[in-house]
Amino acid sequence: MKTLAVLLLVTGGLLIAGGLLLLVMDKIPWFGNLPGDIHYRGRNFSFHFPLMTGLIISIILTVIINIIMRFLGK
Repeated sequence: MKTLAVLLLVTGGLLIAGGLLLLVMDKIPWFGNLPGDIHYRGRNFSFHFPLMTGLIISIILTVIINIIMRFLGK
């Protein structure tokens, strides 16, 4: 039961952090417009693929999850 409680607390904390990030994303002008993000605009079509932004988010989340796992002793 203790493991489930810790898992729920960590999941809740990550959800809160993600929600706060979504709230402040509009205030970060470079977020989604990094070099390496793919933008294409045609006449009747536009395509946006935030490749570099996704990589940076992935690296940050990997570091955070590894730190949490070290504290949990896994």
